[in-house]
Amino acid sequence: MVTIDDYVARIEGTCGAEKDVIVVFKYEKKDEAIANILKKATLKNKIAGIIFELTFQDASFRVYSSGKAIFRSIKNREELNKLLAGLLL
Repeated sequence: MVTIDDYVARIEGTCGAEKDVIVVFKYEKKDEAIANILKKATLKNKIAGIIFELTFQDASFRVYSSGKAIFRSIKNREELNKLLAGLLL
C-alpha cells in the first residue's frame, strides 16, 4: 500500500498559526506526486509552467516543478498529513 512517506523526502518549517511548511518530494516520485496534486487540487494560477498556485480543502499552497510544495498557514502536523493524504493517495 502506498503511503505519504513514499512521496515525501522531508518536511521543513514549523506548523502553527501563520506558518508556512515546505514539503520536499522524493526525486524519483516528484513527477507522480505533482501529477496527483494537479488532478485533485483547484488551479488558481500558473506561473511560467513551473509554479502552480493551488487550493484544496480550504488550504492554499504552491507547487514547484522542482518537487517542492509550500503550504500556507498550516496549524499542525495532523492537518498537514490529512492534506497530503488527500492530495497524494
